[in-house]
Amino acid sequence: MDRKEARSILESMTEGDSLLRHARTVELVMEAYAEKFGEDTEEWAVTGMLHDADYEKFPDEHPNRIVAILREKGEEKIAHAISAHYTKWNVPYETTLDKALLACDELTGFIVACSQIRPEGIETLTAKSVKKKLKQASFAAKVERDEIAAGVEMLGVDMTEHINFIIDVLKKNKEELNI
Repeated sequence: MDRKEARSILESMTEGDSLLRHARTVELVMEAYAEKFGEDTEEWAVTGMLHDADYEKFPDEHPNRIVAILREKGEEKIAHAISAHYTKWNVPYETTLDKALLACDELTGFIVACSQIRPEGIETLTAKSVKKKLKQASFAAKVERDEIAAGVEMLGVDMTEHINFIIDVLKKNKEELNI
């Protein structure tokens, strides 16, 4: 599946600016990780773009709707990664793609939230600041810190390096993302 087809699917299910921006941020981070790991950048970007595609219109069925669409289209690897992007769904993590999506989803959203409260946006955001905010349970309270920790552990990356990697990707796209 290419990004044009994926974007069409996303836009058919998602209208809210916040969720569309989240899809784009995770798409960019996943694409960058694919490049770093020598993986298929298009596949990883599409996975990031579509991971929450059904959440707005079908929150009670998330992620089953998007997973079913992907399986119908023969995109089993992407479908599996999306079906596993929350540990409490008890889907096994089989590939680096599965682990990367878990490691990037919540943390990317959290980093965007951190940048939104800073006068300079993401420009001066540091891993130290993000880690400090992670310890503050009242900040972005819906972000599940245990999901972030599980993803980082499964992906086998250092938390500080992972945060810096995501910040760097988002900084390169700060105008588009309005952060």
